[in-house]
This record gives sequence, C-alpha cells and structure tokens, in this order.
Amino acid sequence: MKAIPHSRPAIGSEEIAAAAAVLESGQISQGERVCQFEAALASLIGLNGAVAVSSGTAALHLGLLALEIGEGDEVAIPSFVCTALLNAIRYCRAVPVLVDIDPETFNMDVQDLKRRLTARTKAIIVPHLFGLPADIGEIVALGVPVVEDCAQSLGSRYRAAYTGSFGVLSVFSFYATKVICTGEGGMIAAHDASLLARIRDLRDYDGKDDGALRYNYKLTDLQAALGLSQLRKLPDFIGRRRAIAGKYDGSFREQGLPVPCCPGDRDHIYYRYVIRTERQAELLEAGRKEGIAYRRPVFRPLHHDLGLTGYPQTERAFRECLSIPLYPALGDAEVDAILCHLRAVLK
Repeated sequence: MKAIPHSRPAIGSEEIAAAAAVLESGQISQGERVCQFEAALASLIGLNGAVAVSSGTAALHLGLLALEIGEGDEVAIPSFVCTALLNAIRYCRAVPVLVDIDPETFNMDVQDLKRRLTARTKAIIVPHLFGLPADIGEIVALGVPVVEDCAQSLGSRYRAAYTGSFGVLSVFSFYATKVICTGEGGMIAAHDASLLARIRDLRDYDGKDDGALRYNYKLTDLQAALGLSQLRKLPDFIGRRRAIAGKYDGSFREQGLPVPCCPGDRDHIYYRYVIRTERQAELLEAGRKEGIAYRRPVFRPLHHDLGLTGYPQTERAFRECLSIPLYPALGDAEVDAILCHLRAVLK
C-alpha cells in the first residue's frame, strides 16, 4: 500500500469545474465569488456577515485590530495550540497570556483561565481544538470579548448552536488540510456590522486617501470558488469523518484503550483523532517505518516558545498525545491498514 499521509484535501470534479469557470471568466482576483462565499458561510453559522481574507492568521490579526487590541493589552490563549494565535497577538504588540488545557477535551481550562485574567485582559481567543467545541458558554459568561477560533471546528455545535456563533468575532482557516480548503485563505464572521466594516476596510489598502495603515489580506475569486464547492460538501465531509472515528472508537474499545472525549452538550467533527499513549515516540517511529504519518497534534506548546512553566496538563498532552490520520479522502482500505498497524504495535 502507498504511504498514508497525516492529512490531505478532498478535491473532486466539482472543485476543478468551479476553478475552471473562474479562470475562463477572467475575474480571478477578489470579486463576486468572494462575496458569495462570505454570504454562504455567514448564513451557515447564523451571523450577519463575514469578510474573507488570505489566511486564518490574517483573520486573527484583523479581528484583534478591529477590537482595538494594542500595545500592552493582554490576550488569553491556550498554550496547546499552533503559533498562529501567538503571532497575531505579537503583530498587535499585545501581551499573550497562556492558559492550561482541560485534560479530557484538550480545550482551554476555564478554571485556569479565570485565575489568569486581569484588568488588562482585553480579549480571549478560544480555539475549538481538533473539532470538539470548547466550553464556550462558560467562557463568554466571563464578560471579556471572545474571539472564537473555528479553524478546526467548522460545522460542529455547542448546545445545538454552531461554533462561531457565540463570540464577538469568529475566525476560520481554509488551508489545504482544514475542514474545507481553498489552498490558503480564511474568514472573519460576526453579528456586529461596524466590526465587519472595520475589518473590510483593513483588508485592502488600495484606493484609500487617508494614509492609514492597512493590509493586503484579500482572498481571490479562484479560492472562493473552491470554498463554495467545499462548503456544499461540508455535511458529507463531517459524516465521513464521524464514520471513520466510529471505526477507530470500536477498535480501540475492543483493545481496552481510551477514545476521544465528547461531552454530551456538544458534538465532535473529528478534525483530528487524538489519543493518549505513553508510547508516543515508539508509535511515531513505527508509523514512519510503515509509511503511516502519525503526528503530534500540536508541534510545540507555546509556553516552550516563551520559556514559561506552570502548564502541567499541556506538558502531559505534548508528551502523550498522538494524532492518527482521519480525513474525508481517507479510504476504507487505508483505515483498515492503520488499525492493523496500531493493533500490531500496541498489542
């Protein structure tokens, strides 16, 4: 069998046709397709509007600027997350406040968050990690502006409402291996029309005569055409992810191994299938030899980058967590090969 990558996009004839239509039209930069993509995503989540941008990091950056986050302001984020959040805070010259994670869900620990909030905390960025919603209701109730990071959770629900519909802003990523993909790209969605207008103004510097600092963070119609096609497939993508996760769950339970947690007030779209094992290093190496790409789900905790201590659950997750390939383009034979390999190594 060919090597099994950790993730790969699900691109079909519909995406190819959509991209070809845009190329044939001659309108390949930001245009009507971008507007359609923005409207479709905002409608799905149940928000008033959205602004498409060039990446998830750009979405985070413009979201913080729209909230007037600046030098000296504190922004709380979990340590067990990718560096995009840390970078966006640094772009604004704000101060990152790192928070430990819940050991069961891997999302931000609300009690630890409460302990770290100060009068200078101007925002909380809440990732819904690996496709499982964070305890967003409890976090919003703290009264600090919340930016929901839905880069891994598009289509998941918390208490029957979509993630992305709770905070003052929500951000999305459409990188090649995200829930839906446009190659690169992102979006910011919100209820507040004034925030959306501010973000839309910051996205593009051309034709503005006031000399204010703005950015070139536009999405193209070519990317938006891919995004629209992918968004139509979102229910099928999530259904396939859950079917594979169910097969993994059944196999691991037969072996007496733990499976990912999912509290009853939320659902999981299984952007990543993450297990705990004290044999993480062994499995990473065994997968490499077999051509199966297991990965640490987070490259490195942010507190390592900042030289901080005091994040015991994040440290444990970094040592023990393993992400197993799971994505809509993963075939049944590949799923069986992964399970066969894991049974052989873990027996």
